[in-house]
Amino acid sequence: MLPLLFQGEFALFALIVIALVISLSFHEFGHAFVAKRFGDDTAERAGRLTVNPIAHIDPVGLFMVVAIGIGYAKPVPTDPRNFTSRFADLWVAAAGPFMNLVVAAVVLNVFVLLAKLGFGAVGSDGVQVFVAYLVGINLVLMVFNLIPLGPLDGHYILPYFLPRQLARKYVHYNARYGALALLGLILLQFVGLPVFQTVMAVARFIEPFILLV
Repeated sequence: MLPLLFQGEFALFALIVIALVISLSFHEFGHAFVAKRFGDDTAERAGRLTVNPIAHIDPVGLFMVVAIGIGYAKPVPTDPRNFTSRFADLWVAAAGPFMNLVVAAVVLNVFVLLAKLGFGAVGSDGVQVFVAYLVGINLVLMVFNLIPLGPLDGHYILPYFLPRQLARKYVHYNARYGALALLGLILLQFVGLPVFQTVMAVARFIEPFILLV
């Protein structure tokens, strides 16, 4: 993203940052909302049950996204002792990526519907670029966060789909080595392995399936 600034593409840079902030905020809100539904109000008491970006965006994490293409928002705090279901971890973790899918689907379908109805504003270059990035970033966030390594949401989800003994081993090894494995996966991108390109390719593959109008 930084090359956009060096190339004088300030408007495009701003649109991408805004799309990114919106996407991250809805992702974290999804976690907080579902945690509340399962009896844990820790996130709500911390002021995280909102889509207000101020509550969710970590300045360092956002800068990392701008600088190197990967970063983070503030993790939503939860207290599993308050959960009313043994499956709560699964649903709370899945809520973030699912919220990104919902945002992408709603934005894309509303945009296409308005275009079909002849609303002229949606035909402007700025709106089309913003919608494209907002949909794309949400789908990329969904796919990336489902990777079951380190602290990503996928590591909470995968154990529920493994045999009990294998799930225990996975949880143990991911706790010890998952963060390093994720870092290694990211570093592979910088030595030529198309890790991010693969994530984006999966996101692009999903996009036609969420267009319903």
